Amino acid sequence: MLEIKSNNHLLERDSFTESEIFGQPDLWLKLWKDFQSTSYELKKYLDSVLNSKDIRIILTGAGTSAFIGDVLLGIFNKSFPNPISAVATTDLITHPELYFNKSNKYLLISFARSGNSPESSQIILLAEELSKQVYHIIITCNKESELTKTISTKNHFTFLMPPEADDKGLAMTGSFTTMLLAGLLISRINYDDGLDEQFNILYKYGNKILNGYLKEIQKVASLDFKRAVFLGSGMLKGIARESHLKLQELTDGKVICKYDSFMGFRHGPKAVIDEDTLLVYLFSNNQYASLYELDLVNTISSGRKNLFSIGVMEEEINSANVDLKIVLSENGIKLQEDFLTVVSVLPAQLLGFFKSLDLGLKPDYPSDSGMIHRVVQGVNVYPYNNGKE
Repeated sequence: MLEIKSNNHLLERDSFTESEIFGQPDLWLKLWKDFQSTSYELKKYLDSVLNSKDIRIILTGAGTSAFIGDVLLGIFNKSFPNPISAVATTDLITHPELYFNKSNKYLLISFARSGNSPESSQIILLAEELSKQVYHIIITCNKESELTKTISTKNHFTFLMPPEADDKGLAMTGSFTTMLLAGLLISRINYDDGLDEQFNILYKYGNKILNGYLKEIQKVASLDFKRAVFLGSGMLKGIARESHLKLQELTDGKVICKYDSFMGFRHGPKAVIDEDTLLVYLFSNNQYASLYELDLVNTISSGRKNLFSIGVMEEEINSANVDLKIVLSENGIKLQEDFLTVVSVLPAQLLGFFKSLDLGLKPDYPSDSGMIHRVVQGVNVYPYNNGKE
């Protein structure tokens, strides 16, 4: 196992966001150590739940935490025979009857940085009211979360992230990647061989982006782009979604962002490309998928001109026509595709941080108007009446 070392890249004094971005590789190793000590009890709980018949798994959270479910949905489908869906709490709370019913049992896996969003706690109550039986796995960065306190049943397991994962800045950075890793570890709870090596590679890749490409990403952030598009295939589409939000919220909406899959972008959305657009391609290391991804890149490069393009790739793709290549692997080292998702969000975090500074904003509190907050505010919770007057 690699020795944990601290990064010390403070470019803006007392910036939570910056230290949280650069601290992620060390944080991942701490999570791995914590998981090894808790995995037996977690597996025991998960096995007891999934031995029950008719269990449906729902991955949920709000905002960035919901995007974790988007990323994990595919690998959970591969790992478990149960019906699995990823539904944000913000969707569950308005139409719970579309997702819960008294005929089924559910395992609700909730991702929450603070666990203090009103809708997160309300979903626990609604799930218990509307389900035949509900079990819970709470993955949170806050040991004092309201979400954990809301659960009245013994049918739950709380997987607490290392304390450093509880980001103090507005944007979720370390909390996102750490909870995502926790989800990946749960998906592999029955076959954890080789994870030491995966975490070592992950650590190296993370530090390579944060150290080796820092200046290049800072230069890109200084360009005058007003739009940004992030594209990813498979699990990386969820990372593209998180990436678009990270840049948009850290720039207080001054940069308008979109996300899509490589193939989906062909069907109309690519009309947004203009001379003020930054394009960020999150390439899969799946050779089959990369054939479709490269087709799209070549189509775009021969069409309407955009301002700048970045390609994030594990191994160098010579035929990828982009302005900046962020290449992760050296000497043929390979990371498994699901773990690649964790490091692929780092360029967007750095872009958001540097663009925030470039615009004269404070990355920890980029919202001059107070429109967005670290924990969502102003959410009213209403009694559920199933559509009755």
